[in-house]
Amino acid sequence: MTRRRVLLTAAAAAPLAASARAAQAAGPRRRSPDRALREILREIDPRRIEETVRRLADFGTRHTLSSQTDPVRGIGAARDWIHARLQEYAAGTRMTVELQSFVQPVSPRVPTPTVITNVIATLPGSATPERIYVVTGHYDSRVTDVLDFTSDAPGADDDASGVAVVMELARVLARRAPQATLVFAAVAGEEQGLYGSDHLAQSFKDKNADIQGMFSNDIVGSGDAHDGSRPSPRTVRLFVEGVPTAETAAEASVRRSVGGENDGPSRQLGRFVKEVEPAGTTVRVVWRRDRYLRGSDHISFLLRGYPAARFTEPRENFAHEHQDVRVQDGVQYGDLVEFCDFDYIARVARVNAATLWSLATAPGTPKDVVIDTTQLTNRTTLRWTVGSEPDLAGYEIVWRETTAADWTDAVAVGKVGTATVDVSKDNVQFGVRAVNTSGHHSPAAAPRPAS
Repeated sequence: MTRRRVLLTAAAAAPLAASARAAQAAGPRRRSPDRALREILREIDPRRIEETVRRLADFGTRHTLSSQTDPVRGIGAARDWIHARLQEYAAGTRMTVELQSFVQPVSPRVPTPTVITNVIATLPGSATPERIYVVTGHYDSRVTDVLDFTSDAPGADDDASGVAVVMELARVLARRAPQATLVFAAVAGEEQGLYGSDHLAQSFKDKNADIQGMFSNDIVGSGDAHDGSRPSPRTVRLFVEGVPTAETAAEASVRRSVGGENDGPSRQLGRFVKEVEPAGTTVRVVWRRDRYLRGSDHISFLLRGYPAARFTEPRENFAHEHQDVRVQDGVQYGDLVEFCDFDYIARVARVNAATLWSLATAPGTPKDVVIDTTQLTNRTTLRWTVGSEPDLAGYEIVWRETTAADWTDAVAVGKVGTATVDVSKDNVQFGVRAVNTSGHHSPAAAPRPAS
């Protein structure tokens, strides 16, 4: 690799002395899990995941408009079961569990005012609890008619599978001590209009919460290609938007001027996931907000400016989604448990675990990152706010060709808030990421121009 000459500002010169450091390869190489993460990945249990999926399907229907008081059938029974299980997982730990309820007014898919309830488990961070990462699955289900709340709607893949991932993560991580806060949420009202996640995201926004990453797990029940073709059953898709959903007109103007279509916060989150994917699993990052004609709960967070993405299986079988349970022309329709692969769901849970743990044990994404544009020069100066993590070791400046998908070069610049490198900002895309004393680094933050 070509060595890069690094020119440091006065603020950076003292900690690093006068020696220039060579840029190091920083591309999408898989990061080896540390001991704590290896233990976490081993503890994820396909049998427990199967138990969760089967139990949720046994409630008959979990339609948002179904009974909230019947003890054995309907969304209320499912809500109470999820709540009870999460409370079991939280017993004797720092994790707390709550029911977040609100009344959804009348809408095209909600004909009468309806109580919608999210079940939320929160594991507070041990060092920087104000920094938050959220993972969701939606526990409501549906059939062909989105207003049919009486027919059987087992919703095994859509989305008992995602809820099972969230609950298994809560079980395994509850007794750990991540530096940042982790929120495990089973949300409702998704099929009627993302109502549960919309309320959850807005509640965070109202508190000015520092959500640095959010992941929706929606339809993660099978890696089967259905027709024997690619993709591999070891693949999970991750949908990640480019241009931010919540971008303002002023931000759009800046983005167009610097070519930042691939450098929004969610795109940086996707790069991070790819780097920490567990061995034996391939995260197929799709540079779209979601699939055609469909959407999931991450959109509620994107609308509020939070970085978010969606995990989903590699190739969906639409006969098993949003369908009445029936046999027609010899084909079984309906979202039934028999079409779920519990080992595959456990694989998806491990990808989530690797991502959340790696994020929550690394420093937060750098804030207020700017690139100096006060003068014409072939050198590049970046500035940012130094974080408050107790184990913060310093920062790295990363860059790549504008046509490259991921970072290709990095240089450590120390625990400083500004540094200059002898690389032209006109030719590459830059980012800054934080590193702790254990060598774990954050997602990168792309700079905005600052005069």
